Amino acid sequence: MRTVRTAAAAVTAVLAAGAVGVAAGRMASAAALKAHPGQPLPTEPRLTVHGAAAGRLTLTRDLASLRPGTYGLAGDGSHAVVGPVLQSAEHTADTVVRRLERVTHGTLEAGDKVWLTPNVHVGNPGTALGLDHADVDVPGELGALPAWFVPGQRDTWVITVHGLGTTREHPMNVMKFLHGRRLPVLDLAYRGDLGAPRPPDGLNHLGETEWRDLDAAIRYAVRYGARRVVLYGWSTGAAMALRAAAHSPVRDRIAGLVLDSPVLSWEATLRALARARHTPEPLLPLAVRAAQGRAGLRADRVARPAAPDAPTLIIHGPDDTVAPWHLSRGLAARHPDRVSLHTVSQAPHAAMWNPDPEDYEERLRRFLTPLM
Repeated sequence: MRTVRTAAAAVTAVLAAGAVGVAAGRMASAAALKAHPGQPLPTEPRLTVHGAAAGRLTLTRDLASLRPGTYGLAGDGSHAVVGPVLQSAEHTADTVVRRLERVTHGTLEAGDKVWLTPNVHVGNPGTALGLDHADVDVPGELGALPAWFVPGQRDTWVITVHGLGTTREHPMNVMKFLHGRRLPVLDLAYRGDLGAPRPPDGLNHLGETEWRDLDAAIRYAVRYGARRVVLYGWSTGAAMALRAAAHSPVRDRIAGLVLDSPVLSWEATLRALARARHTPEPLLPLAVRAAQGRAGLRADRVARPAAPDAPTLIIHGPDDTVAPWHLSRGLAARHPDRVSLHTVSQAPHAAMWNPDPEDYEERLRRFLTPLM
């Protein structure tokens, strides 16, 4: 009897631990599967404003606040743009001073909690950049998908698609550059975005289902005059571009792909986001399995991603803690005839443009010129 009771207690303990583990796994997986567009990822630290005056902003000293380049700075009801660190500015040991380029809306007061974002522009291409554009609806699988269309003279269109933690405002970072090359730009909002249809299960599938909305955008572009298209995606938007290049019935119209910080392994990204939510290391596999089960993610897509047939530019860096850079490096090394990699250091996920916009856009120019 003692043996039976001991065995029963052991089984009960295992089942209880399993139940707790599954619950913890589901909570951790929500960091990616229920990520709201425009809200910061858990990898992005909150910073405190210590003062703002005369074109200068003093922030908590952190690896994030020391990043080189130009970033958006988002808070509760506010958005600003900050430039480089002002090394000669007077500051305390636990603060850093950056150039304050502008306050887009709201105010910045001492004590405010803010975070850096790759989104430099807010609004729409007209209000933010002074570009003529049209608000269009792309017929999608789940309903109408809102998009901004910026016209251009060429018959090669660029279709832009944002990723985790951002909105369709993010591609405005490069919209003026693309417009200057006379390329029409279709900037897509997809399922789960503001104004777009909600996914049936309410979950983000990290590109596994969302790519069908990008397929709809390719069809729309072709219907309205595009001879060829370039797919330009960030983060999970890059994963969508890869899926569309592999499976879209109109993939023969794809002239090339630009992939910024591509999510090439949903498992690695789920682990990273769960870890950033302080999920204990032993529970990380449960978080991944919970996410896989909830979203129906396929295990066969964890291994080496396949290279697209079209010429591909990957822009990525080793400081990305959400989508591992080594996977991009491996993809480029395996397919040097089709895939080129431009490495950017000291840049977080989906922010490869921000440290040095001029260098980023020069790489874009070299890649896009033969495809125009």
